[in-house]
Amino acid sequence: MGVINLTEDSFYSESRILEPQQLILKVNQMKAEGASIIDLGAMSSRPGATLLPLNVEIDRLRNACDIIKDNCPDTNISIDTFRVDVLNELEPGTFHMVNDISGGQMNEEMYSWVGARQVPYVLMHMKGTPETMRSLASYEDIIKEMLDYFIERIPKLLACGVKDILVDPGFGFAKNIDHNFYLLKHMHVFQMLEFPMMVGLSRKSMIWKTLDQSPGDALNGTTALHMQALNKGAKILRVHDVKEAEETIKLWTKINA
Repeated sequence: MGVINLTEDSFYSESRILEPQQLILKVNQMKAEGASIIDLGAMSSRPGATLLPLNVEIDRLRNACDIIKDNCPDTNISIDTFRVDVLNELEPGTFHMVNDISGGQMNEEMYSWVGARQVPYVLMHMKGTPETMRSLASYEDIIKEMLDYFIERIPKLLACGVKDILVDPGFGFAKNIDHNFYLLKHMHVFQMLEFPMMVGLSRKSMIWKTLDQSPGDALNGTTALHMQALNKGAKILRVHDVKEAEETIKLWTKINA
């Protein structure tokens, strides 16, 4: 899954796509390098980020979907949003997955909306909102608490008719660096849920802060953690650097053939 951020507020500058021609080039590049899905987000979800006005998020995503539909046919688009009102304003058929960082916590209508339209849904773990989550990074037993979170929500999704569910542990969302590495070490536990896991580790602060770098220098560290994520059961990597992630998957597949 290739990441495209339609905002200047994203933590990694190279993922910010603000012009139509830039968007077309980036989508085609990611697809050529091996991306099966393009994830479009119009609002930053970095720690401390404030919520974007609804109309701004709608305009950014609608314009991007229209551009991709007209210029990059056969692109599988994931919409990174927690707002049903945003999804209602997008043309049906222009996107194929919903990536909800809030796991339905920030919009109680999300599950029924996704179920009624039979859209694959990414159920991510987070506490609070991007604006507040840093202060909520506290756990007695992070793996147990996250399992409880997923076990509570998955039956609700199934009851709403959602058939395609992906589980995302939410690295960096209401988790400090130590939490993130502990989570990665024990991520295989979530395979008991029997739903595919998607992980978003790409260039995150757990990498560049540990290595005393910047996000722009964190590709090598990202690749190292991607290999570990695959070993622990990840089925989809959500990435900024598609070529390198695809190479990692090919090598991991060869090792495990």
